[in-house]
Amino acid sequence: MTATPVRLKYEVKDLALAPMGKQRIEWAGREMPVLAQIRDRFAKEQPFAGIKISACCHVTTETAHLAIALKAGGADAILIASNPLSTQDDVAASLVADYGIPVYAVKGEDNDTYHRHVQIALDHRPNIIIDDGCDVVATLVQQRKHQLPDLIGTTEETTTGIVRLRAMLRDGALTFPAINVNDAETKHFFDNRYGTGQSTLDGIIRATNILLAGKTIVVAGYGWCGKGTSMRARGMGANVIVTEINPVAAIEAVMDGFQVMPMDEAAKRGDIFVTVTGNKGVIRGEHFDSMKDGAIVCNSGHFDIEIDLEALKGRASEVKTVRTFTEEYKLKSGKSVIVLGEGRLVNLAAAEGHPSAVMDMSFANQAMGAEYLVKNKGKLEPGVYSIPVEADQEIARLKLQAMGFTIDALNADQIQYVNSWTSGT
Repeated sequence: MTATPVRLKYEVKDLALAPMGKQRIEWAGREMPVLAQIRDRFAKEQPFAGIKISACCHVTTETAHLAIALKAGGADAILIASNPLSTQDDVAASLVADYGIPVYAVKGEDNDTYHRHVQIALDHRPNIIIDDGCDVVATLVQQRKHQLPDLIGTTEETTTGIVRLRAMLRDGALTFPAINVNDAETKHFFDNRYGTGQSTLDGIIRATNILLAGKTIVVAGYGWCGKGTSMRARGMGANVIVTEINPVAAIEAVMDGFQVMPMDEAAKRGDIFVTVTGNKGVIRGEHFDSMKDGAIVCNSGHFDIEIDLEALKGRASEVKTVRTFTEEYKLKSGKSVIVLGEGRLVNLAAAEGHPSAVMDMSFANQAMGAEYLVKNKGKLEPGVYSIPVEADQEIARLKLQAMGFTIDALNADQIQYVNSWTSGT
């Protein structure tokens, strides 16, 4: 007697979107040779055999390749969205229909649905959590302590998530190892700088169709995401102002040729505002009061708390949608402020997120971080760990190789020199 197959559980917008999603997943794969090589190795070595993985990520064509690689490595994996506006519905449908991966993600899902999906991710009783913002991990620690013995560890790829994990460690709440994918050199140098820089401007342009040349763009935060956004905005002909709280980052922005000033002053000058700090309340009520009529405000930090939308709503007499993902707040003063993507990640809400070429390295780090946790099960103390240098450099080597570049190697004499303290002038 033939057993009845278990029906794949999922929650996506429409499975009929799968053919377009599969086509787009395959297109993204052209720019993701590193993850493809890791996927092929995983398929042979099966590092995740018997391992349950819950991944909370932006459900994009690039994330699809991470999910496919994990499944190829033997994982029992499910995927939920890490942001209500970042899901690409056709990709979610294709992962279910074409690749047999359970997905719980719908673009525009409300907060209740999002939190229900977080619970579904934990119902999976994961051994590994791949997180983007630390919501799944934080919910596990706060609400499901009885599942902690199941957990080998987590990987996290956002600045916001790493801040939360380190706070958990200080509070004694982090009782398992966490891999800091965000700070891998092949992640933040490229994903945060080149990925965020390009995709943020892409989202602004798609949402507004405005000319950036000649505009004054205020970038709040000069970390790697702020550096990339500022660089790309200047490349499009914009005048760039940077706001910062860190004096070292601020002087770096000055040395890079940008104007630096407090947000109180920048608010009076900017035409477009982009927050990329990972903190809350970066643009507040008093700043809206100072802005020009028609100022455009958006966020490329992980959570939608960098812009105080409640303060803006309290000053508004009317809110209306003027373009897709573009809302105009008519203020009681007579001015208007334009908000893009509901204050959520503009590059994913209004565009398609980072280009595949940079996510190739970011998700290679996620995949190898998860593998590292499994290989070192029971050997790592609770804490936040960096990606091993060897893995970081291997990802860079594979990327260079795929791009057709080769580099020098130290010869025996040079190796001896750099490992000796007796040689000198």
